[in-house]
Amino acid sequence: MTISHNENERRFECPVDGGLAFAEYNRDGDQITFIHTEVPPEAEGKGVAGEIVAAALAYARENELQVVPQCAYVQSFLERHREWQDLVDPEYRSPAHGT
Repeated sequence: MTISHNENERRFECPVDGGLAFAEYNRDGDQITFIHTEVPPEAEGKGVAGEIVAAALAYARENELQVVPQCAYVQSFLERHREWQDLVDPEYRSPAHGT
């Protein structure tokens, strides 16, 4: 799986069966807000979205960005993968995870 960062389109993307899977974001200073994740139906259930989100979060970590998970998939991913919780802007952290 080849995931690339398309800065012009503000998304992390990966060509897959059926088209292009991606996670879109907006960036404001040291904050990155993930707004939408999409995977074509032909590629659903194969872990594509998780791989893309993990790559996007790794980018956030490398660039010392705080994550705002507006996208429902990103929120769900962060709930399942607590190792990324330290990246989440404190205002958006799940109460179960604290600071």
